[in-house]
Amino acid sequence: MKLIGVSVAAALAALVATPAAAQTKVTIAISGWTGFAPLTLAKEAGIFAKNGLDVTIKKVPQASRHLAIASGDVQCAATTVETWVVWNANGVATTQLFQLDKSYGADGMAVRGNIASIKDLKGKSVAASAPGTAPYFTLAWFLKKNGLSVKDVSVVNMEPGPAAQAFIAGQNDAAMTYEPYLSAVREKPEAGKIIATTLDYPMIMDTFGCAPKFIAENKDAVKALAKSYFEAVAMVKADQAKSYEIMGADVKQSGEAFGKSAQYLRWQDQEQNKKFFSGEHAAFSKEAADLLLEIGVIKQIPDLSKLADPSFIQ
Repeated sequence: MKLIGVSVAAALAALVATPAAAQTKVTIAISGWTGFAPLTLAKEAGIFAKNGLDVTIKKVPQASRHLAIASGDVQCAATTVETWVVWNANGVATTQLFQLDKSYGADGMAVRGNIASIKDLKGKSVAASAPGTAPYFTLAWFLKKNGLSVKDVSVVNMEPGPAAQAFIAGQNDAAMTYEPYLSAVREKPEAGKIIATTLDYPMIMDTFGCAPKFIAENKDAVKALAKSYFEAVAMVKADQAKSYEIMGADVKQSGEAFGKSAQYLRWQDQEQNKKFFSGEHAAFSKEAADLLLEIGVIKQIPDLSKLADPSFIQ
């Protein structure tokens, strides 16, 4: 009986071990941006693991995220729609798979109190991330919509967190930042004001994508990545307090503070994804590519028809 017991125990152990051994390893590059947080939730709540994925999440600045993909250090990443245009134009082949979020005021421009309009920024200093990043593109977009270009201002390259802190400390005439750092500016009205956000100019949308080689060799895992994200979004709706607490902890925020940041964006579920990729994604990519070419971030527009494969969201 003892031998039978050992055999049964060994068989049970094998059954338990098999799913873990079969899990596909994937490393994802993101930042602390609130919109990416359901990816962290999917990992911390065990959703990725449940769906057969062994996920490692790395915080990589947007300006060098494509280099991490090119080197093979990471297989997938989260970033803004126009950034994929830049990466592909610069020879880093990547394919968008599903949409993560849309900004509803979560990205914005802070200016000193004496600046009445964006047009008044001509000749002023603006803190923004490097060319090829979302904050730099947002700056270019805001300026273009007001008859200016990035050549009309002095851009001081700073990442969103430091840009917000420097602005609060009195440095620069303006700053481009996003949540949760934008809320830090909101809480310091004596430093200045938020003159425009993506509520005024809806143009920040984030998507998730991977290297084509990884997609081709791991189709089931790619389906599982999309499935896991949508399950994480559903978890936020079903248990908001717990979800906010988990996602907030990753960026050193309380669940309550995280919730305040999250109110400025909308995570996109499966049905919203289908709608987005039915036309909006292609139209925005074209307008974004034209602007990126105009401001010199890219030298030629890549084949826009190959930038996304939304078949995995079905």
